[in-house]
Amino acid sequence: MTDITETIQEPIEEAGKSKINSKVALFVAITATFMALCNVKDGNIVQAMSQAQAHNIDAWSYFQAKSTKQAIAENALEVVKIQNPPNSAEIIKKYEDEISRYEKEKTEIKAQAEGFAKEYDDTNLFDDQFDMTEALLTISIAMFGITSLTQKKWLLYFASAVSIVGFILGVTAFMKISLHSDFVSKLLG
Repeated sequence: MTDITETIQEPIEEAGKSKINSKVALFVAITATFMALCNVKDGNIVQAMSQAQAHNIDAWSYFQAKSTKQAIAENALEVVKIQNPPNSAEIIKKYEDEISRYEKEKTEIKAQAEGFAKEYDDTNLFDDQFDMTEALLTISIAMFGITSLTQKKWLLYFASAVSIVGFILGVTAFMKISLHSDFVSKLLG
């Protein structure tokens, strides 16, 4: 147990004398602040995705209800044609108009539902990008901590590079520029 204490104690004592720690502190503060902003934006995106998905489900349910009403009208029309009552021409016209109206309404509802699905997919793209941003920034913060303990300059550069990639993904997501990687999303998903 004392070997571990001695191993850790020496880098900690040396860390106070190094300029690396002040750089690490600055990079961690900047990275954590940017990550917090990305997290807030990602939360808003998730809310927008939930809303688009709810509207999509509602629209398809409404489409289904119109389809059911249309099927009922079509069946009633067939019954009228078979029974051929005295005023069948009026009744047939009424059901044909109703069927036509349902078909038109279904087309509009379908377009609306597909629009909500597209909105969800478009928004999800940036949700994934913010998720990748958060992952990279979290990794870089952890590596900055290790850099502070080990005082390795190469690790500072590596952690900074990971952080920069996270910043690029985050800034482009804020600007609605897709740098989305399907490979990374599938790997993490």
